[in-house]
Amino acid sequence: MATLAVEHHPLAQSVSFDTDSLIVELVDGRTISVPLTWFPSLSNATESQLKDWEILGDGEGIHWPQLDEDLSVNGILVGNHGRR
Repeated sequence: MATLAVEHHPLAQSVSFDTDSLIVELVDGRTISVPLTWFPSLSNATESQLKDWEILGDGEGIHWPQLDEDLSVNGILVGNHGRR
């Protein structure tokens, strides 16, 4: 039986949104979806502001320059609703 290794240090590859969720695709193939309401600055942002994101480091975090918002991928995974 083959076992797929799960990345111990999850890294973001891309970010998208739907009406209610922040969706982060990881380099290991997983997708994380969390409620936008966890992050007030994101839930109150315009579509243009949400689409203006950049990957931090090798994928450890996500930054929204227009909002001055940083989130760590690990923090999203463990349910940390605070800033990075």
